[in-house]
Amino acid sequence: MTTNSFSVRGGGRQRVTAVKACSALSFARHSHDEYGVGLMLAGAQRSWSGRGHVEAFAGDLITVNPGEVHDGMAIGDSRKWAMLYLDTDKVSAIAADIHEGKRSETEFTRPVLRNVVAAHRFVAAYAAHERGDEDAMDEQLILLLAGMLGNPRTSRARAPQSIDQVKERIDADPAADHPLDELAQISGTSRFKTLRGFAALTGLTPHAYIIQRRLDLAKALIRSGVGLAQAGSEAGFADQSHFHRTFVRRFGMTPGAYAAAMR
Repeated sequence: MTTNSFSVRGGGRQRVTAVKACSALSFARHSHDEYGVGLMLAGAQRSWSGRGHVEAFAGDLITVNPGEVHDGMAIGDSRKWAMLYLDTDKVSAIAADIHEGKRSETEFTRPVLRNVVAAHRFVAAYAAHERGDEDAMDEQLILLLAGMLGNPRTSRARAPQSIDQVKERIDADPAADHPLDELAQISGTSRFKTLRGFAALTGLTPHAYIIQRRLDLAKALIRSGVGLAQAGSEAGFADQSHFHRTFVRRFGMTPGAYAAAMR
């Protein structure tokens, strides 16, 4: 397989971003602010997520929830996959429709699923997105998600309130400096306990989480039409080379390629 090729297409009444990639790259732990559902087209991948260690092979559907930290590496030389990233409002509307308004909070409960019918629905939804037929895409997404969404888990360990406050401080202004000493003061514990507690809550160290939230902010700014240099600066990156390298390392594409796809 040809390695390290990416295509991205965004837009629509309710934002759906389509990504098709063939890559040997290993992706560091990161998260997305959307739901993601995809199909492994060739090869295989091993990944870690909040739902455990998983392996996905050609023909498998793969999913990720908003904010769910995960990584990914090829099993073998390379792998090829297609993804649809769905705005949270869109998924909430679909879930409310499926369940006749009985619940609005949902998540993908299985990180990997092998189901031929669901795979065909994904292919149909992806094709409809590519040709700009949102009505056909929505029909297929409703049928697809009806068999994949479930109740949010209630058994997650609750983090200490002090660690929640650390996370809230970062979320409130990810572009700002957040020294570990300052975060430890907020948590009222040592730097070590702050690191350990934060990693247990989010799957990332505070520094890695700050970088992820800055990337989320930069992506939002780019989608709103802000230029790349300004987006990187406003998101808290000290220089454009750091912004560029970090963006590629997390998402496998340059900020410029992402901006072009969002136009």
